[in-house]
Order: sequence, then C-alpha cells, then structure tokens
Amino acid sequence: MTPGVRAPQRQRGAALLLAMLTVALVATLSAAALWQQWRALAVESAERQRVQASWILAGALDWARLILREDGINNNQRPADHLGEPWALPLAEARLSSFLAADRDQSADSTLEAFLSGEIFDLQGRLNLRNLVKETDGKQVVSEVDSLAFARLFQQLGLPEAELARVEQNLLAASAAQTTGTPAPGVPLLPQRWSQVGWLGLSLRSAMALAPHATWLPQRTPLNLNTATAEALHAALPDADMALARNLVEQRKSAHFTSRENLRQRFPAVSAAVLQSEHFDTQSRFFEVHGRLRLDDTLIEEVSLIERRPGGPTSIELTPLWRERRAATVPPPTGHSASLQ
Repeated sequence: MTPGVRAPQRQRGAALLLAMLTVALVATLSAAALWQQWRALAVESAERQRVQASWILAGALDWARLILREDGINNNQRPADHLGEPWALPLAEARLSSFLAADRDQSADSTLEAFLSGEIFDLQGRLNLRNLVKETDGKQVVSEVDSLAFARLFQQLGLPEAELARVEQNLLAASAAQTTGTPAPGVPLLPQRWSQVGWLGLSLRSAMALAPHATWLPQRTPLNLNTATAEALHAALPDADMALARNLVEQRKSAHFTSRENLRQRFPAVSAAVLQSEHFDTQSRFFEVHGRLRLDDTLIEEVSLIERRPGGPTSIELTPLWRERRAATVPPPTGHSASLQ
C-alpha cells in the first residue's frame, strides 16, 4: 500500500478521536450544568424550609407568650401557678400545611407537609442549681439549706456527692469573679442554661439524671409547691419522706395549693420551713417553651426561656431570655399529643 493511501486513513482516525473528545467534553459540561442547577434548587429549597421553620416556630413562641400573659393576668385574682392551668396542657401535633405559602408553579400535592406541637414547663418546679450560692454581707457563700436539698437529691438518684462539692466550689468561684469583675485563671464562666452546667464540673450522666428535677436559672428562685416533682419536694422539704412528697403531688391534682399556709393546713406534718418565701412559693416567673416542627422528614425543635413579670394591675411583661434551636431525632406520633421533654 502506498504512502499516499495511508495519510487519509490517519486523518480520518484523528477526526474520529477529536469528535469523541468533543462529545465527552460536551457531556461533561452538560452534567456539570445539570448538577449546578440541581444544587441551586436544593439550596433554594433548604433556604425556603429554613424560613418557613423560623416563622412557624416563632408562632409557637407567640402562642406560649399569649397563654402565659393571660395566665399572669388571672393570677392577679388567683395568685397560684399549677398544673391544671391552660399553659400546662401540651399542644397536640397539628397540621399546618394549608397555611404555608406555596409558589404559583407548585401544585397542592407538592406543598410541604408541616406539623407543629409544643409544651410549656415551669422551671420553678425544679431545684435551681443557682441557689447553691447566695450573697451574705457582700460575699458569695454556699447556701446550706440548698446544699442539703441537692445532697438529698443526689442521694435519691445515686449520684456521687463529690460532684456536688465540686459544683459548689466552682460556682462559688465563678459567682465571686462575676461580682468583683476580675476573672481568675481556671475559674469557669457562669452557665446561661442547663446544657452548660458541665462548665461547673457536673458530668453528663449526672446532668441527664438531674434534668427532670433540677434546672439553671439566672437568679435565685423559690420552688413552686404546685409544679415540683415528688423527688424535688422530697429533697427540698427537710422533714418530708418520699411517701409524703408523693402524697402532696397526688393531692394537689384535685385541689392545688393556693399558698404556703394552705399547704400547712392540709398537711400539718410538713414543717414550718414551707413558710419561708425564700425557698418555697406557689407562683412562678420562669417558663421553658418547647416547640417542635416536622417538615416532611425533617424534625426541628426550638427551646426558649421566658421570664414573666407583672407590669401593672392588668399588664404582664414577658421577656425571652434565650432561644436555642436544635435538630430533633425522634418524631412525635402523628395525630397524638407530642411530649417535648
């Protein structure tokens, strides 16, 4: 075969190879463009879901504030907070899909399914870890009464008392540093919420065991006799055994305590310690609001702390102290009340 015949064959082979490379390049660019378009749609969908979740959970907080405001106004005539009031009833999971704004291009079938549930907890129904330290004569000292109460609670739950001693010392140092405004090396910061009490030396295991019966609030607070758990009552009442504490919890279901004196009249076995307003009360100021939102397969929970104060005869001041949003892991049962603890 002559050289003149081989040249056109080599040219055709080069042209075929060039065409294949061009097709591969076009396919690659097309795939990249499709991926970019898909990613943009995914980002837009996620952002829209985030915005929808924000205003729905904000609505849940407004729902809680409305209920607490009405309850606070009613407290002017009936000064007691108890578990038979509307704020203590959980908000059952409700479908909100029909209220979500949908794009014009979306059909009714593609509208995002949304379900909201919520619950309000009285944090003064738990022992306040902040009470362990108080100010006396301008100095921060450990409160013996509250230290004994937490010691009894630690003993009930089988927790190491050495942790309590460590928490007291760290809290004492942190409170003193905050008062003087001169933080020292190695002194922890004061927590802002219960999830941060590990700063004071409390282990995760102990914090989880204490959570249903103890809390952290920004100031010293009395224990609400109408909402406290039996464990908290047993720990806080020096002369009450667990049987008496459980009897208190059962009896207040039918008739809540209107005052500390009312409890003393109904349960003479309780010592006069309940008459000390510094440690016990029948009203509360601090409430924790849980709102849980289910969007398709996504679960979002927002927790807020609200302080309620009387602003006048017919007005109530409600101040959100902090808000924390987190992903939920266990979906609430559809069509039933969702507990958010």
